[in-house]
Formats: sequence, structure tokens, C-alpha cells
Amino acid sequence: MKIIHSLEFQTGSKEENLPYDTPAFPYLASRAELDSYREPFVPWHWHNAIELFYMESGKLKYYTPHQNLVFPAGTAGMVNANVLHKTQIQTHTEDNIQLLHIFDPQLLAGTHGSLIERKYISPVITASQIELIALSPDDPAQAAVIALIRDAFSLSEKELGYEFKIREALSRIWLELFQMCAPLLKEKSQAKNISSDKVKGMMVYIHEHYAEKISIRELASAVFLSERECYRVFQNHLHMTPADYIRSYRIQIACQMLAESQVPVTEVGIACGMENSSYFGKVFREATGCTPRQYRHKWQDKNIN
Repeated sequence: MKIIHSLEFQTGSKEENLPYDTPAFPYLASRAELDSYREPFVPWHWHNAIELFYMESGKLKYYTPHQNLVFPAGTAGMVNANVLHKTQIQTHTEDNIQLLHIFDPQLLAGTHGSLIERKYISPVITASQIELIALSPDDPAQAAVIALIRDAFSLSEKELGYEFKIREALSRIWLELFQMCAPLLKEKSQAKNISSDKVKGMMVYIHEHYAEKISIRELASAVFLSERECYRVFQNHLHMTPADYIRSYRIQIACQMLAESQVPVTEVGIACGMENSSYFGKVFREATGCTPRQYRHKWQDKNIN
């Protein structure tokens, strides 16, 4: 099991870069020690993999475009493929530790176009109404699935047949979740896949051009939307304005540069698209609660220690 202290994203995107041992077996078991992350949250991102998780300790809040759910210790859940989501720590009185199974749907589906894919996998991963599934130990049926998720982490990679065993465990979990999803699958899709793709496209545009001046007109035209639709899509999916997202992403990049480089603070602001140093300092302090220099000292001292 990999110990995770931060997330990596694909260049110019907020699609998570998943460190599978080999693309021939797209599965990752990880232990996320969330208190070691630089920030108490993981920003909006997505991945084409399924995310199954178990909260070992602490409390974590998940945000998706249409759901906000808190997961305390002992609960578990699933984030569907390609769903935008972010998380935020909810307690500092105990360690926040999350165990995750991350896997490509094809691991269970097998050959593309197979009966298993068409009957059991595609109906769920293409259902826009299924973003996030919560499992509580208070419900006996859900408690049984939580036990399956938790117990699968005890499988050893050194055991003969590990790949067979983990795929079998994930298949059992998936079948249980599929049955739980049956009522949702009967509901009419909310047809938000297209707008989800649009907001992802605009996020990628911002990630590629954050150092430049970005107008809402340019941002909207990058994905063939009107400015009005641009505002609507951002509000519906990320619950913020395009300008808010641009600012928050610039702050994320600034935090990374301050923690990992010796670039002068003024130049960090310029590199992040904020040419006015006083404005950079004001916005940074509002977002982080400290000045850029204080942030640098805090994290570079921690890295040295």
C-alpha cells in the first residue's frame, strides 16, 4: 500500500495522475495521511478511475457538483468515474487517515464491449446522477460492503495470485454497489455530462493560461460557450464564479512555488498572473491566513526538518 502525502495532477489539467505500478494492472491501494498535505483540502479534480475509500480515522467532507457529504471514521464511499470532486478535512482533534482503492473500470470489465462492461459497468459510470455513494455502518447491508472494502486492504501484494484476489474483492464490492444503485439507474439522467465536460475544458484552459490575463469572454469561447453560460456552468458545478476559480488556482500555484522554490515572492506573484505585488499579498493572505513569506518559511522549514 502506498503512503500518500500529496496528490499529483497531469500537466495543464486537474485530472489526477494516478501512480499505478503498471498500466497492465490499473489498480492502486493507498493510505492518504491527510494531515501531511500542505492544505486541509484537496482542490477540485477528477480521474477516469473509480475511487473506493474507507475512513480509518478523522472526518472528511466530499464535495461534488450536486452533493456535499461528511464521512466520519468507520464510514466508506465511492466516487464515480470522471466526477469532479474535492475534499476538506473536518477535524484536527485526531489524525485524518483515508484508505483508498483506485482502479480503472476496465479492470473489472475486461475486454472493451464485453457483456460485463455493458451490463454492470457502463450503466453506473455513465449515469450522471451517480456522483458519490455514501456507506454507513449503521445500515447492516452497507456495513457489509464497508467490511468488504476494508478487508480488501489486508491482501498482500507478495501473495501468489494477489491480482486475482484483489480483482475478485473489487468485483464483489462492485456487484453490491450495483444493486444499491439500481433505484438511481431507473431515474432519468440529469444530462449534465456535456456541461461537466465544458467546465473541465475551462479548468484546463485556466491551468494552461493562469500566468496570463484571462477574460471571461476568452474562457467561454475556448469551449464554445457564451459568457452567461460560462458563469452558469461554473456556478452549477464548482459553486463559484470563473474569476473565483482563476484566483484560487493562482493561489494554489503560488503555494507550490513558495514551498518548493527560492523564487522571490514578487516574481512568484508575477508568475501566477498577479502583477501587482500588493494585490498578490492581499489575495494570498485572504486565502491562506498568512503572508507569502510566512507561508514559505513555514513549509520550507518543515521540509528541512
